[in-house]
Amino acid sequence: MAVGIIWGTTFLGIRVAVETIPPWFVTSIRQGLAGIIMMVILLFKKELKWIGWENLKHQLVASVSMLVIANGFTTIAEQTLPSGLASVISALAPILIFLGSILFGLQKMSFKGFMGVVIGFSGVVLIFKDGLGSFLDEDYRTGMIFMGFAITAWAAGTIYTKIHGSKSKNIILNLFYQFSMASCIQLVLASIFSPNPDISSWSLTSIGAALYLSIFGSVIAFFSYNYALKHVTPVQVSILAYINTIIAVFLGWLLLNERITVEFIIATILIILGVFIINYKKKEKTSK
Repeated sequence: MAVGIIWGTTFLGIRVAVETIPPWFVTSIRQGLAGIIMMVILLFKKELKWIGWENLKHQLVASVSMLVIANGFTTIAEQTLPSGLASVISALAPILIFLGSILFGLQKMSFKGFMGVVIGFSGVVLIFKDGLGSFLDEDYRTGMIFMGFAITAWAAGTIYTKIHGSKSKNIILNLFYQFSMASCIQLVLASIFSPNPDISSWSLTSIGAALYLSIFGSVIAFFSYNYALKHVTPVQVSILAYINTIIAVFLGWLLLNERITVEFIIATILIILGVFIINYKKKEKTSK
């Protein structure tokens, strides 16, 4: 629930943050503050320690794929793409994760699971069918390319975390290293692509959005995501991307006065049906 609801709001948060703050600074601030929060928690629990070179390698791969590339490129993409459209493209990730999980033997080929992903994604497409034509618009091409790399990196990082996540049980410690490394890398990228930032032009609204992304979008949601990956399959976790999209649409209606149509209701039913099919597969497994 935390992953689905919170990350559903982050698309709007990113869109607000990049209105006045360069994207790599948004991501560096987001991951840097999240790393500090994790460090404080670890110091309080007396669990801050060196994790060893082997585990550091695993955390670096996850950090670069999911935080630097996936999160960073999504933030860049939302400079030119509407937040709702970005959430649609992100909803492609479960299909990539489903295929990748089969490829790496994390789960068997399942017609039921495949149909759940397809049905759920068809609901996402139906919600934004009017905006899908924008994919061919020249103004959106750069954003789409970044989103393509983003969802591919997210799928790869999710599968990698599922494979190697059981080797270290301290999620907070792992995330501390992931956030810290990502923030440093993104700060370097920010200095390269935005060498002379005008901090005085950063609005309080954008700064507030960046802080929200850090505390809720990174600390709480990433902890929940990593915790969930230890207990369910990657596809079952990634299916929450559909819930994210529903949240994004709801926020568009609430804050931007976007109209909810009959098609939206039908699409919502399709999305919920897709989630149910995936979860029903899980129940079959646990009942054996």
